[in-house]
Amino acid sequence: MQQVVHSIRTGNLTLTEVPVPMVKPGHVVVANACSVISAGTEKMAMELAQKSLLGKARERPDQVRRVLEKLRQEGLFQTLAQVREKLDEPMTLGYSSAGTVLAVGAGVEEFKPGDRVASNGPHAGVVCVPKHLCARVPGGVPSGQAAFTVLGAIALQGVRLSRAEIGSMVYVIGLGLIGQITVALLRAQGCRVVAVDLDAGRCELALRMGAEAAHPRLDARAATEASSGLGADAVIITASARSNGPIEQAVEAVRKKGRIVLVGVVGLELDRRPFYFKECEFVVSSSYGPGRYDPSYEERGHDYPPAYVRWTEQRNMKAVLDLMASGRLDVSPLVTHRFPIERALEAYELIEKASEPYLGIVLEYPEASGESGRRLELRPAAAVAPGKIGAGVVGAGNFARSVLIPAIRNDGGFDPRVICSAGGLSAAHTAGKRGFAAAVADSQEVYGDPSVGAVFIATRHNEHAAQVCGALKAGKHVFVEKPLALTVEELAQVEEALSLAPDRVLMVGFNRRFAPATVRVKEFLSGVSQPLTVSIRFNAGAIPPEHWTQDESVGGGRIIGEACHAIDLATFLVGSPPVRVFAESIGGPHAPEIRDDQAFLTLRHANGSISSIGYLAGGDKAFPKERVEVIGGGRVAVIDDFRKATGTAGGRARTLWSSGQDKGHRAEVRAFARALQAGGSWPISWEDLRAVSLASILAVMSLREGVPFEI
Repeated sequence: MQQVVHSIRTGNLTLTEVPVPMVKPGHVVVANACSVISAGTEKMAMELAQKSLLGKARERPDQVRRVLEKLRQEGLFQTLAQVREKLDEPMTLGYSSAGTVLAVGAGVEEFKPGDRVASNGPHAGVVCVPKHLCARVPGGVPSGQAAFTVLGAIALQGVRLSRAEIGSMVYVIGLGLIGQITVALLRAQGCRVVAVDLDAGRCELALRMGAEAAHPRLDARAATEASSGLGADAVIITASARSNGPIEQAVEAVRKKGRIVLVGVVGLELDRRPFYFKECEFVVSSSYGPGRYDPSYEERGHDYPPAYVRWTEQRNMKAVLDLMASGRLDVSPLVTHRFPIERALEAYELIEKASEPYLGIVLEYPEASGESGRRLELRPAAAVAPGKIGAGVVGAGNFARSVLIPAIRNDGGFDPRVICSAGGLSAAHTAGKRGFAAAVADSQEVYGDPSVGAVFIATRHNEHAAQVCGALKAGKHVFVEKPLALTVEELAQVEEALSLAPDRVLMVGFNRRFAPATVRVKEFLSGVSQPLTVSIRFNAGAIPPEHWTQDESVGGGRIIGEACHAIDLATFLVGSPPVRVFAESIGGPHAPEIRDDQAFLTLRHANGSISSIGYLAGGDKAFPKERVEVIGGGRVAVIDDFRKATGTAGGRARTLWSSGQDKGHRAEVRAFARALQAGGSWPISWEDLRAVSLASILAVMSLREGVPFEI
């Protein structure tokens, strides 16, 4: 299928062939019939991408701060590689479309294949969207109008926040698509509407949409006069401008104790005095309504009870469609151009050059079945290179692209064959850039590819165990990023799958044991026969509670998701698996919402060694992230952030290793390749993999129950 793709790095727009996306739990796959270009929003995105690196930095100082943090933590070269990869990430455009449901994921009962729906899908032939970002299209509403639904929901949320009532005077500043729909909605609600825009043609259109007055010179004074000198009960700003002009105009026009709602994007250097004397309210509208940007609502499908949140973003979408069906909202006058998706770039050229007046630009799509198109061939099929192993990759996120795939390509032992991402776009982009033969959206295509001998899994944590089992059952060797499993039950399923594939190699991405600093410390301690004590400190840095890694059902939490690295590292250094674990986290009335990521874990190992792991998210990210101390047998070894390793013995300290930060990612991939090519033992024994995975799972149980657990 075809999709409009935007390059953040170059600013180039392309119409790209990508695999048809797979359905996900809580999501709906829709074959688009139409989508609407939101010219203002999309033009801003294009203009940002066309700026220089310095220009992009000025626009996004928050991202600059993150880059500086990474520089301090990970060094120049690794940071530059990640920044380049992020800038090269393809960006979708579009967020208002309509089409027909092809498939629904687990947990979706509201829709079924064949339903016509409006959604926030991008400009693509087939899209996969969360169920709460879909709404059924009533009969009689054509797809070309239903495609305006999300734009309408944005306008409707602004109207709701204005608290306008029947007979209220509302002043609308900015008459783009959302401004025009705002005018129509206010009129349908029985409000008096006056409006302004610099474009006289758009002012004329606003009169058709229901405004009683609209022209480029309808300033604050004119708005006040239209309200018999009282001032507007509400002002809704749908304009896009860098200046403070719209805000200044709004506060001048609004009546005392009135309300100003910002839907668009304008300068916000507010002067306190006019707000103070009028005691008016200023509200910024958040997109389509309650639920927007809440992962629990959008991604995990947890609805807000209507008794407490009457108008969510989905219910706003339904309301817009009902108004269309009743004839009280007619968006057909807004359509100025229609283009088939094959000519989408012409539509964007029209926007960029402004060669003729435009407003509502509709993209139209051919009928799609979704039964085919999940595999995109990028180069002719060929046999796997002699002496190499065909590699399939499931997951094309930032870590896979910037760390794992370069290691696979640079090792020399693997031949990149096929890469998969559920959405298809990131797989297609990475495949073309990294030399894969094919891009797919269905992981079964990777498992079933006869040229693939080893599958690399780099998806979200809750998918790991099932994908490992699927690859093993297909007869593939498996490398899976940590964690291996989120529950004891998932770990048992992996163990059963392994028992049915005894000649397959399973590797988990516990890279730190392969880091050169770790290898030198292990050699330094090789003569010690006594039990060791290990202390590992992770200055992990805070992650918001709503981040997917903090969700126990998706990321497993940060103990299972990342502290497992430290458990494996301790296991490797003492040369013995953990047999007992106890964990305790911070508490008290002033503790934050998430406490598991500020915890200490104590492990006893089978050979009598003990290890203490501090996984601590409450510090400053500018401080080095990881420190490891190993003491025993008259020796002390220290690893500082995998940049330097030192050893002390016999009263003398010496440097064991020193270089740029190297956490062992490439070395672990080389070890996996050697194990497949030469046979012999696994790079990490199943005994260690099983014990480390169990220890991380039981550590969380220990946090909950306050008791130690035997492994």
